[in-house]
Amino acid sequence: MTNTITTQEDNIPIDMSKSQPKFQFSWQVMFTALMFLFMYLPIFVLTFYSFNKSKYSAGWEGFTMQWYVKLFQDTRVLTALQNSLTVAFCAVAVSAVIGTLMAVGLAKYKFRGKSLYLGISYLPLIVPDIAIAVATLVFLAAMAIRLSLWTIIAAHIVFCLAYVALVVSTRLADLDPNLEEAALDLGATPVEAFIQVLLPQLLPGIVSGCLLSFVLSMDDFLIASFTAGSGATTLPMEIFSRIRTGVKPDINALSVILILGSGAIAIAGEIFRNRSEKKTHN
Repeated sequence: MTNTITTQEDNIPIDMSKSQPKFQFSWQVMFTALMFLFMYLPIFVLTFYSFNKSKYSAGWEGFTMQWYVKLFQDTRVLTALQNSLTVAFCAVAVSAVIGTLMAVGLAKYKFRGKSLYLGISYLPLIVPDIAIAVATLVFLAAMAIRLSLWTIIAAHIVFCLAYVALVVSTRLADLDPNLEEAALDLGATPVEAFIQVLLPQLLPGIVSGCLLSFVLSMDDFLIASFTAGSGATTLPMEIFSRIRTGVKPDINALSVILILGSGAIAIAGEIFRNRSEKKTHN
């Protein structure tokens, strides 16, 4: 007598066993769709009207690329863009060096007043931009420093420094401290251990902090408007001065270019971070 064991799968028809689960609509899916619609619909509308022939964006009159061509021929916009890039690159370069050294120093060394210094260092992340702008303007006036493009750079270093230090500190907390100690035991000097062992591991955090600071510096309006001198007009200041009389298609085109540029920076940072993590794991 042969004992036969029947499983539950044997009783399922062939057609039912091969069928795949159907997509079920739920309130989670609806909420996610509404969230993305709320976030990105204004960007789609902005992009759509940047190709409109109408000068006032009141109605669609046909497709055109003239606003993008006109934008790259506008000397005021190009000068403002050059000023913004100068401010961003200078502020990020200084912040990358000082912020990295500050994060490493706060993580490795103990000294009196460290907690107080740590709180003050990250204070620009909490204080509103308008407060930083007013405080910087009052300080510059008290020191009788003439407002110029360099005063904008100095003001931007204040908040860029905090962002770089924060991101590098987060990266530093995930590293193995024994690697640097092993390099010191093998005869390396503290400077050589920092440059050859610690710095390559901190590089993804430094790059991420620099990219974040660069975007925030390019986007800043309040601090730049309070600390700018005559002729030192940044791109956000130029945009704000033009939209007082209404949003024109050339401003729509400029906004689309800025959105694409910010997206490209974010994608580049994510690719660099993934490659660095793969190298670390390997």
